[in-house]
Amino acid sequence: MTDLNMFKRIIDFFRISAPDASFGDRSEKTFRRIRMATFISATCGYALYYVCRLSMNIVRKPIVDEGLFNETQLGIIGSCLFFVYAVGKLANGFLADRCNVRRFMSAGLLLTALVNLILGFSNMFIVFAVLWGLNGWFQSMGAPAGVVSLNRWYSSKDRGTYYGFWSASHNLGEAITFITIALLVTGMGWRYGMIGAGLIGLIGFMMLLLFMKDTPQSQGFLINKGEEEISHNSKKQDQDFNEAQMAVLKNPAIWVLALASAFMYISRYAVNSWGVFYLEAQKGYSTLDASFIISVSSVCGIIGTVFSGWLSDKFFKGSRNVPALIFGLVNTLALCLFLLVPGKVFVVDFIAMVLFGLGIGVLICFLGGLMAVDIAPRAAAGAALGVVGIASYLGAGLQDIMNGILIQGNKTIINGVETYDFTYVSWFWIGAALLSTLLTLLVWNAKRNDN
Repeated sequence: MTDLNMFKRIIDFFRISAPDASFGDRSEKTFRRIRMATFISATCGYALYYVCRLSMNIVRKPIVDEGLFNETQLGIIGSCLFFVYAVGKLANGFLADRCNVRRFMSAGLLLTALVNLILGFSNMFIVFAVLWGLNGWFQSMGAPAGVVSLNRWYSSKDRGTYYGFWSASHNLGEAITFITIALLVTGMGWRYGMIGAGLIGLIGFMMLLLFMKDTPQSQGFLINKGEEEISHNSKKQDQDFNEAQMAVLKNPAIWVLALASAFMYISRYAVNSWGVFYLEAQKGYSTLDASFIISVSSVCGIIGTVFSGWLSDKFFKGSRNVPALIFGLVNTLALCLFLLVPGKVFVVDFIAMVLFGLGIGVLICFLGGLMAVDIAPRAAAGAALGVVGIASYLGAGLQDIMNGILIQGNKTIINGVETYDFTYVSWFWIGAALLSTLLTLLVWNAKRNDN
């Protein structure tokens, strides 16, 4: 009975804050200030989630060089996060619709930061695999909470614009990781890279607790006055959530988008997870130079993501299909430049990562969630993101295993020097990007929900 009561207290902790009985007379200026603080903290907070997720990508080559783990073992460790993340993205997407997102998101960031800190002191493969897998679950608490928060604070007419701004958190987190963590690893070793990521995550945890708010109602505001006020403890409200989430599961267009996102995530995480390794092993760049080149894609991704929603809202009347097709082709072209042009040509690699960043930046926003949220019921934004998320990160997990096997399987040692053949890896990455683009065409006429 004690354990049951404890479980109920945990559930109650994460539930949505109930609206106040009296909303008072608060000004529009106060509303906008609180909403902006919530938006900025959710965006920066999710960026720091990424630092605690991508830290492993920076330390792979130093770990192999130290002889701690081989490439296949690192691929397995990486896939543990992605597979657990995929399941967690679906489960936590459904939960986030019903939760206090401030508590939910900050708790996930605290736990993922602690995992990074612990791994900075570990040497055992099983510890890395288990804890990095748990990290996947904690990581999956971030995106659904962020998207649900956007849906609660912003109307449908602004959804694309602010979703685009929020989605830049992916690229901001990548840029922070590929610069700060790479400097730590280069100057002090891979363990300090993991510890540094954990400390950065703790800073983000404090920021979310201080500045993020759950709902407008929890702060004394009543928006959408024409709608019936929601009682978050009523049976009718639970029934509405259930019906909306079931509609998501029955919508074939959302599942097609999920599959398109899965292939896009294969190409995205192939570069994020193995791009530094590829540049070091195939083209002879140092860890710092390779990390810098990959970080270019993250910086450019911010530009692509920030302007993607705004451009589609302003110039395509909220339609995402045309820009999704254009930047899907840009993504494919970028990978061809990056992988098929031989030799160490900095300008070509730099341009390839500029194009890749712009393409992935737009596609993360559209395929990674916004297009599914557009056609889902408003009360099921987290569920729509969860469906796309489980497919996306199953793809990301598969690429880590496949790339680890393909890279190690095509490695030769001549006179003590390791040589890699990335031919099959290259076609795997490019093929995934092209398939993602083709699948996007299948949802061209999907009906949007403009509520």
